[in-house]
Amino acid sequence: MTSHKKENEPDVKEMVEVIETEGSSIQIGILGNYPDSSETRMLLTPEACGMLTSAGLGVCIEEGAGTDISFTDARYAEYGAKVVSRDEALKAPIVLSYTALKAKDVKKMTKGACLLCMMDSLLFDAATIKALLSQHITTGCFDNMISHNDEPVFANIIDEIDGRTAIMYAEEALSYLGGGKGVLLAGVAGINPCEILMIGIGNEMLAAAKAAVAVGARVTLMDNDISTLQVAKDIVGPAVDTVSIHPRVLYNKVKTADVIITSTTTRPFEFPRNLSAAMKENVYVLDLNETHPSVSVPRTVAMAMSNALVNFFDEMAIKNGIEGMIATTPGVQYGIITYHGKLVDKLIGSYLSMPSVDISVMISAAN
Repeated sequence: MTSHKKENEPDVKEMVEVIETEGSSIQIGILGNYPDSSETRMLLTPEACGMLTSAGLGVCIEEGAGTDISFTDARYAEYGAKVVSRDEALKAPIVLSYTALKAKDVKKMTKGACLLCMMDSLLFDAATIKALLSQHITTGCFDNMISHNDEPVFANIIDEIDGRTAIMYAEEALSYLGGGKGVLLAGVAGINPCEILMIGIGNEMLAAAKAAVAVGARVTLMDNDISTLQVAKDIVGPAVDTVSIHPRVLYNKVKTADVIITSTTTRPFEFPRNLSAAMKENVYVLDLNETHPSVSVPRTVAMAMSNALVNFFDEMAIKNGIEGMIATTPGVQYGIITYHGKLVDKLIGSYLSMPSVDISVMISAAN
């Protein structure tokens, strides 16, 4: 094969070596998922790492971290990320992980470093929080952060993917290969489409409703707040029926539904147990409060999150690191869990019966 490389043009390896040896004030260590976990999602693709290294940031990644999203270590290295052991990645000033870390890993982090992750049940574990405080780790959860226009960008990304993938789950469950009765969600000439009942509201449910309508299903969205249903109608469109939760109406909808998807309603609501007897024999039921369908499309998650995270780290570089980012960005402060050895999240403090402080007070005092 004839090489088309121009004279004096560096190859990929040479470019990577140049990037790796350049100094950077921001160094990021990317971790893979725990082997004993069902988590598959990641935050950065190789291309996103390349954009960060090209901007002068240093990136290292745990060996094998990209396996869940079908990217090899060589692919990350091609884009300038240094492939290292997990312990080495944990020593980075900024550690990036989809899930929070177990206490044993937190103790391996550099004292005063930063952990950026998604909100996770591990953050409600006393041992993990105590380890974060002992190590003076600043912990930030992306899904609690909001943008300059008051949008929870990271949370919205995951919600949309969860909602759209929920319909993919339903299609598979109703198919013969998926163990269902072998039907399409959409109707064809002479046959009614399947009925999908969605109880609850939120970005994931709106995304699911849009996806269900797009494939041709008959969709009913129920909630216990009329104004929320009006907004949902405007967002999803006239093809979805928006109905207030009423005992008799709920019973009739449950009785004919082929798919039931539940999530959080505007006001507290508990699905009546006795309605289970009214369900069709082969109905597919999915509770989005208990599962995240996006774990089955982790590469899509990584690609979508990468788009937002490249902007996030670009802004961080402009603001001279994570400290400047937190101090000058109120939306980022909303996502901070621990800060300079103090717990600053009231919900976690209340759950663990641990004292918490106001991060804005700490920042004001520091200034």
